Amino acid sequence: MEKSKILLLFDIDGTLLVSGGAGNRALNKTLQEKYSIQDAMKDIVPDGKTDPAIIREIFKNFNREPNDQEIEEICQTYLWYLEKEIEKSTGYRILQGVDSLLKEACRQSHIIMGLLTGNLKRGAEIKLERSHLNSFFSFGGFGSDFENRNDIAQLAIMRGRECAEEWVPLEKIFVIGDTPYDIKCAKASGVKSIAVASGSITLTQLSDNHPDYLMENLSDQAQFMKLIHMYK
Repeated sequence: MEKSKILLLFDIDGTLLVSGGAGNRALNKTLQEKYSIQDAMKDIVPDGKTDPAIIREIFKNFNREPNDQEIEEICQTYLWYLEKEIEKSTGYRILQGVDSLLKEACRQSHIIMGLLTGNLKRGAEIKLERSHLNSFFSFGGFGSDFENRNDIAQLAIMRGRECAEEWVPLEKIFVIGDTPYDIKCAKASGVKSIAVASGSITLTQLSDNHPDYLMENLSDQAQFMKLIHMYK
């Protein structure tokens, strides 16, 4: 009997990998080049936020509201710098358990994996390319689709169902991420959340946001597979 499909929606930064600060450095260089803003990311906490929202927050610190054209131009310059920064980042690494978990999930044809990230689509590709993780993900929702993470989640779910070629029920859709934003967008969409403390947010802080499941990292493959197969 063929198993019913399961959708896994993965965040990137702090969940699959860490870039060693490459994104921050790329934004700093972008804002320095285009607006002579020094150390633009100094007071910004980017965890869980979309790239356009981070840009707006930077401008808000300088009592400015960027227009859509400015955001687009900043994003394009940022992507150019990001590619260079990722390539040379000494702190870049895949997080514990990620590679083996993705390979195992890929072997199970009923598991469909996608991305749910605040990164621009091209930014996500750049970050995943260095570690050859792009091939695991057949769809996604990105910061270049929407600025609001809840809207990104809805789009990722729609694209995932299209990829699965069936109506995957909400209880078989999982958002895997390392911040309260991931937990909140899962709740807003009515899907399950698996929070992992592999980023900068502690287990206690994640627990305070009441995820459906909480893991130290993605190294316990057996436990992860048990969680996503609880709903028959």
